[in-house]
Amino acid sequence: MRVAIVENSRITHHGLVGVALHEAAALIDIWKPWTGAALPTGVEADALVVFGGEQSATDDHTHPYLPDLAQLMAAYTAADRPVLGICLGSQVLARAFGAENHLGATPEFGWADVDLTEAGRRDPVLSAVPEAFPVFQWHSDTFTLPDGALHLASSAQARIQAFRIGRATYGTQFHFEASRAVVGDWLARFPDGIDRMAPGWAARHPELAETRGVVADAHGLALARAWVAMI
Repeated sequence: MRVAIVENSRITHHGLVGVALHEAAALIDIWKPWTGAALPTGVEADALVVFGGEQSATDDHTHPYLPDLAQLMAAYTAADRPVLGICLGSQVLARAFGAENHLGATPEFGWADVDLTEAGRRDPVLSAVPEAFPVFQWHSDTFTLPDGALHLASSAQARIQAFRIGRATYGTQFHFEASRAVVGDWLARFPDGIDRMAPGWAARHPELAETRGVVADAHGLALARAWVAMI
C-alpha cells in the first residue's frame, strides 16, 4: 500500500491517521507544496491524504498551488482511489467539487460534539463511531455540501462536518487525527493563536484532555482505521 500525503503547513501532525497507516505497513510519499515544491501531476499512489493548514481554501494569491491540489483530489476520486481531506483538506475537496467556501463563518475550537446524519450512521467509515461523539475542532471556515455528496455529520457550529463523494472520498471538517499528544503539542507551539480562538482554554486543557480527549482518541483511531481499510 502506497499513500500520498499532502502537508499544507510547517507543523503537520499525521496523528491517529499516521498510526492507522503504520499499522497497515503503508509506504508514505510526503508532498509539501507550501514550500514551493511541486505537487504530483497525476494519480501515482493508492490513496491520497490532505491535511490542514492556516490558510483558507481560496488563498490562491498566497498559496498558488491550491487549484492544482483541488484538481489532484478530484483526479484521485475519478480514479476510485480513496481520498481523505481533513479541515483545510476538506475545504479544498469541497472546492474541487463545486461547493462554496465561506470564510470566517464558523469559528470552532476544542473537543466538541459531532452528530452523525442518517447517511453517516450507514457509512462504512463514519459508522465506526457512535451517533454522537466528541472530536477536536480548530477552524473558522466552512463550505456548502458539494452536489452529489453524502452529508455524514454535523455540529452545532458547522452543519457540514463530514461528507463522502463516490465510494471512498471523504472530507472531515473536524480533526479526528488530533490525539491528545497532538493537541498538547499544538498548545505548546501556538498558545497565542489558541487563546485568541478560545480565551482561557489552556487552563481547562488538562481536565478536558483526561475526559473528552480520552474518548475522542478512541473514536479518532476507529475512524482512521476504517478509512485505511478502504484503500
